Amino acid sequence: MYEILSQIDDVRLSFSEGGLLYMNITLAIIMFGVALDIKYEHFRDIVKYPKSFFLGVFSQIMVLPALTYVLVMILNPPPSIAMGMILIAACPGGNISNFISALAKANVALSVSLTATSTLTATLVTPVNFAFWGGLYARYFEKAKHLNIPIEIDFLQMAQTVFILLGIPLILGMWIGHKYPQFSQKYHKQIRWTSIALYMTFIIGALIANAKYIPMVILPLGFVVLLLNAQTLFTGYFVSTLFRLPKVDRRTIAIETGIQNSGLALVLIFNPKLFNANGGMAFMAAWWGIWQMVTGIGLALILAKIRLPKQEMKDVKVENE
Repeated sequence: MYEILSQIDDVRLSFSEGGLLYMNITLAIIMFGVALDIKYEHFRDIVKYPKSFFLGVFSQIMVLPALTYVLVMILNPPPSIAMGMILIAACPGGNISNFISALAKANVALSVSLTATSTLTATLVTPVNFAFWGGLYARYFEKAKHLNIPIEIDFLQMAQTVFILLGIPLILGMWIGHKYPQFSQKYHKQIRWTSIALYMTFIIGALIANAKYIPMVILPLGFVVLLLNAQTLFTGYFVSTLFRLPKVDRRTIAIETGIQNSGLALVLIFNPKLFNANGGMAFMAAWWGIWQMVTGIGLALILAKIRLPKQEMKDVKVENE
């Protein structure tokens, strides 16, 4: 695998300034749509299930990046792909995780609380996690002769980018959702589905614009994405099972930990002051964005057919109302 993907470290994807602007606007719309659904009572709901909430946060912010780093060490992919994996793990939960949780008949209220918390704290958590685990990886590979790309982590630039693209749309969306609840109730679904459609057109357009690189990466990189996706889902389920959470919450935390915000990862990767459209990182994040939707929805449809204890279903129905 390493030999097949070794050239990807030198790839810099073709992307116009207009494409970058489109990507930034798309992510801002996604975050605005997510924020419309975030209510202050979702944070009050944490009191109802504090153990599940804090374990969900712990799984996503602490355990996931650590286990991803272990997976990187085991697979030993080219450095740019390794850094792409670490960046994905450092990002907050994806915007479709709430939809997938509802489809899987999981605890939607818990899902929304976890998504809101991970997204609102991403301005600090994402740069810190990437700086720590990415920096650890960079220091490790400085001692190895086969490192062939420079790895630089501009913490302040990353924090600034995350705040502009996540913080501002989130603050605006939450304010509008609180100030004009009728607008939020009427249009939030349309905004969410429109943003997802725009995001998918961006990924497809980026892949078409760089189609010449696909044959060299599609199969081996797909294998890496498959393993990372399995590891992220397993992380959430393992942590929640270890602490004996209700099965419905295990589903929720597995989904929340397994669905990451690949849109944010791509924005950071295409930032010329950060990673300057590094090929390995960009392909990793793009394939991840597509694959996690496929596996997430597929897993949800399977879980929806598996019956949960009646009392758990009764409790979660009340919490989700």
